[in-house]
Amino acid sequence: ASPVSLDHQNVGGFLYKLLSIYAEQNKLGQVVLAPYVMRMRDIARGREPDLIFVQADRVHLLTRHYLDGAADLAVEVISPESVRRDRKIKFKEYESAGVGEYWLIEPRRKKAVFYQLDGNGRYQEVKPKSDGIYRSSAVDGFWLQVDWLWHPPTVLEALRQLQVA
Repeated sequence: ASPVSLDHQNVGGFLYKLLSIYAEQNKLGQVVLAPYVMRMRDIARGREPDLIFVQADRVHLLTRHYLDGAADLAVEVISPESVRRDRKIKFKEYESAGVGEYWLIEPRRKKAVFYQLDGNGRYQEVKPKSDGIYRSSAVDGFWLQVDWLWHPPTVLEALRQLQVA
């Protein structure tokens, strides 16, 4: 695979800092940054999402080297070489494994798509509200101003808006 771009790193790093501090302060679970393998049932190989979140009651599934099961949230920051894999292959794998929420973020196109599992175990796209805010179902109380992905405030300012800092 090609090395990731600076935009990829910036988006992934911002989300990691924001989500991990939010989850820690609210005792919600743990956020893990790639490379870290998520092993899912019925999937021959593990996957390494850019970010995963595991809720507090499931953190026992985090082993030293891999997550033994599906994450509650998986985030993929799409690179030009990973478009098909992230949108098609991983989408189907994560859906069938029961990853509760899947975010696809494409810095180059400034596009973010959010999916949540419905009651039938199928992903449904959840669009941000008219104010540009997306509300997570996997991370209790967490919301994201989608524009932050392309024009991030400082992490401290974002946490203040989330009423953490």
